[in-house]
Amino acid sequence: MNLPTEWAVQAQGLRCALGGRTVLEGLDLHIRAGQFVGVFGANGAGKTTLLRALLGLQPLESGRLRLLGQEGVSARARIGYVSQRDPVGADSFLRVRSFVATAWQGERWGLGLGGAQQCAQAVDAALKAMEMGSLAERGMDALSGGQRQRARIAQALVNPVRMLLLDEPLSNLDPQAQQRILQTARRLCTEQGMTVLMTAHDINPLLPHMDQVLYLAGGRGRLGTVDEVVNAPALSALYGLPMAVAREGGYLFIHPAGGFMPEEAAHCGHDHGHAGEGEGA
Repeated sequence: MNLPTEWAVQAQGLRCALGGRTVLEGLDLHIRAGQFVGVFGANGAGKTTLLRALLGLQPLESGRLRLLGQEGVSARARIGYVSQRDPVGADSFLRVRSFVATAWQGERWGLGLGGAQQCAQAVDAALKAMEMGSLAERGMDALSGGQRQRARIAQALVNPVRMLLLDEPLSNLDPQAQQRILQTARRLCTEQGMTVLMTAHDINPLLPHMDQVLYLAGGRGRLGTVDEVVNAPALSALYGLPMAVAREGGYLFIHPAGGFMPEEAAHCGHDHGHAGEGEGA
């Protein structure tokens, strides 16, 4: 299948601030439709802030943004979002089918026969996309962590979205559950031409799946292929300190060249783990 060639994200000079602190400054992005982009950076680097800005939930201080061919955030209805925090009902006895249905057109069941039929069809399609059809009648509280995360993504897909924003969807999941989500995200890009932006702390699970990498540091960002971005010169320029990148056994290890690990560089492919970035950071 030939991927669409239009731009999914066009951003120039994006600036966002939280609590008087500039989080993103002069960020430029050009992401084509149908691409899978991994978004990386330390805690507070702006990963969640960027996703929320694309949704219109985080106001821009300055800059120009164009999404799915439309100015600003007018295309918001065509963007699905899965936040780090579980929404209401994610750990309740609510059936998976009903949980997914709550997001359809922002409304619940009971809007007439025609609306109910359309909703049911949309829910079935979303569950199929996430390989959750066999779990449709199970309670959300009976799901494993990986299954619950797939149900949350199905909820984001229940409307006809063309872009999917996933904020740390792999956190606290075992490698098998992580790979299932990553393979599904890759399939959505390849088969449906959907654009996926996924934030993560560890770059390694995403290496076989993503088309591009976006690294955020110091309010700035660098976007490109893994080879273009994840190398010592590129990361050194982004962080403003000498960085080293090592490859061993198919894994990437990123660290300051001197061995000292300052907070702003502590992430992605290191031997020590870090908790997921909090909402709004």
